[in-house]
Amino acid sequence: MGNFAANEGLSIFVILVWLGINAFLFVHFYMVFLVKRWFYTRVLLGQALPWARAPAACLNFNCMLILLPVCRNLLSFLRGSIQCCSRTAARQLDRNLTFHKLVAYMISFHTAVHIIAHLFNFEFFMDAQLNRNSSLLTFVLSEIGTGDNASFLNPIRTNETVSSCRTRLLKLNPTIVMFTTIAGLTGVVITLALILIVTSSMEVIRRSYFEVFWYIHHLFVIFFIGLVFHGYGRIVRGQTPASLNTNDPEVCADQFEDWGKNGNNCTVPEFAGNPPATWQWVLGPMILYVCERLVRIYRSHQKVVITKVVMHPSKTLELQMKKKGFRMEVGQYVFIQCPSVSRLEWHPFTLTSAPEEDYFSAHIRIVGDWTQALYEACGGDKAEPQEAWKLPKVAIDGPFGTASEDVFRYEVVMLVGAGIGVTPFASILKSVWYKRIQNNQDVFTKKIYFYWLCPETEAFEWFADLLQSLEGQMAEKGMTDFLSYNIYLTRWKESEAAHFRVHHEAENDPITGLKQKTLYGKPNWDNEFTNIASKHPGTKVGVFLCGPPLLGKSLGKQCRSHSEADVKFIFNKENF
Repeated sequence: MGNFAANEGLSIFVILVWLGINAFLFVHFYMVFLVKRWFYTRVLLGQALPWARAPAACLNFNCMLILLPVCRNLLSFLRGSIQCCSRTAARQLDRNLTFHKLVAYMISFHTAVHIIAHLFNFEFFMDAQLNRNSSLLTFVLSEIGTGDNASFLNPIRTNETVSSCRTRLLKLNPTIVMFTTIAGLTGVVITLALILIVTSSMEVIRRSYFEVFWYIHHLFVIFFIGLVFHGYGRIVRGQTPASLNTNDPEVCADQFEDWGKNGNNCTVPEFAGNPPATWQWVLGPMILYVCERLVRIYRSHQKVVITKVVMHPSKTLELQMKKKGFRMEVGQYVFIQCPSVSRLEWHPFTLTSAPEEDYFSAHIRIVGDWTQALYEACGGDKAEPQEAWKLPKVAIDGPFGTASEDVFRYEVVMLVGAGIGVTPFASILKSVWYKRIQNNQDVFTKKIYFYWLCPETEAFEWFADLLQSLEGQMAEKGMTDFLSYNIYLTRWKESEAAHFRVHHEAENDPITGLKQKTLYGKPNWDNEFTNIASKHPGTKVGVFLCGPPLLGKSLGKQCRSHSEADVKFIFNKENF
């Protein structure tokens, strides 16, 4: 339970606070529209009025939050600022995209409730206008403001065609109103933009058609513009404070036929809409996000030089680059843009170089249109090496912090990489070696357990060189106990496995060339955690993963179940 609190306690607290604020806003604004000022509005609309306004308040709150988790420069600054004070708080910032998605789901939910309630409202407005019976309060309220008086209540105004074309208007008017009022027009635009953004964010589309996801996501600009102007029409109106003094709904509602007549104390009520307030919620985050984009634009114009291009097996491209003033820490990532491929697209890649090196590098797996175009621009599809002056220009935004920055804050560390997810650990392992050969006494980490899970043998090749170098250098320094690594081939053919077993007795592994033999299948995580816990009592073990969500759930569960009074496993996962 203690480790569950250490791993998830603050996250759960943040989520509960967020849900609590949503619940409070919903209930509060629901009750606000049950007061006397909105009595006559409820006569026309019934309970659909508070059911429309309550989710609108929650939408304002969540639209205020939705941009903050993607202000990555702000998050990187906050992470660096609070890291020295609270490692747990800093770790929550690594879950920014998870929170971004939760807020998006909440926006979608409240949007659906808001739309459904307003569809009922339009129907009630239309019925009140079409049912032209002066003995009904709903009709009398709908007639207020038919002249020059602007204090109307029903936004669907009376016109000459109502009586002659009643049936036709009953079919057309809700659609006309929806598309011709400010609220209706912006509401449709906002809804369409939100539907496109949410549907294109589905994992299957995001992974297979990243460009579609990336471009459509920028409809958020239209979404926010529509959101700010949505309330300027002031369609939903309540009785003015001055009118409440001369027309108390609780007294005057039953006297509506005599409103404004001599001898009657009830005047004709006057109505006004609330001033638009959405801009007050979203203006601050919008300014922050604009500043974020300006910083990115500034960085994108700083010169970046590609010093070396390496084509690794399994279609993996390595770019080694230099940029004036560039400083990094282990495990960080950058966004890369290649103008010759696309002037708008930026893609995140983990840095595989160490801070001690005089360049920074990224390994890019060729899996989509953008990466394929970059691969070809760098000469990956050509037999001869690409000349330096022919290499494409690239822009770099970053570096940005991740959970892996905390790796040297733990005495014992487990690094788990799946496939190309090994990239942040390349930086860590390189940095470990540099610190060791420089006799850096400030290294707190005493033991590293490294696990690499890969489905295909070719994927091992680009990283095996680094491991071979580390293995040899650690042996020379008598530090073989510092790094324990296990490489798993998770998918293979029986004939291949049998061939590899024949060579199992050889000094070096036939796949990787390492002294440590490649293992087949998937790790038994229960045994691995039990073994590490028994070897390191009384320590906090940092578990770092860069891999799929399913593996993350499994490791998170193992961290919680194997943490006891004398040993705790703290789970950290890469998110970008």
